[in-house]
Amino acid sequence: MKRIRHTFKMMATALAVAFIVYSCKGKLSEAESLNLAETPVQIVEDMFMQQTENGMVKMRAESPRMEKYEKDTLQYELFPDGFFVYAFDESGKLETEIVADNARHKKYKDGRETWEAYGNVVVKNLINQEVMETDTLYWNQETEMIYTHCYVRIISPDGFAQGYGMEADQRARSYTLFNNFNNYAFVVKDSTEVLIDSVNFIGPFPKK
Repeated sequence: MKRIRHTFKMMATALAVAFIVYSCKGKLSEAESLNLAETPVQIVEDMFMQQTENGMVKMRAESPRMEKYEKDTLQYELFPDGFFVYAFDESGKLETEIVADNARHKKYKDGRETWEAYGNVVVKNLINQEVMETDTLYWNQETEMIYTHCYVRIISPDGFAQGYGMEADQRARSYTLFNNFNNYAFVVKDSTEVLIDSVNFIGPFPKK
């Protein structure tokens, strides 16, 4: 009887050990199948960051979600649910807005950084009342320039412009449009201007 109990006890122990090994093996298989390079090491909901200078806000960025990834030579952040940037002028007044469907921020081991915005990118300069629309936009942090090689259209109080490729300062105060086509300008005439037919007019000309 003791021998039978001892045998059952050994079988139960063996089954328990086997179950533990199997369970750990299953979890290990799941971990092995997980691609760490494609898995975010950090997720931030309602991301908010701002850049200040002498106590004054220069730039603010917001996003509903930020995902951070790390690879051997590269670290990058994705903003899959939208990206919003607000830039302020020297007096602290909101000057520029940049909105995109998603964005990516890359940090290389050599210290370089790049910013990219994708999908329905809209850049507004509120002071100049200009709106720039494109599909892809890059920001060079060192030169403080934004640029794209894609189709761009610009609407302003002066008219409409479109082309392929654009370069501007990061606040979109001025820009250079490349390969432009079918552009037009609004011509505004002074309603108080007096037009005189110098050929048929009889009498003294009015003083200027």
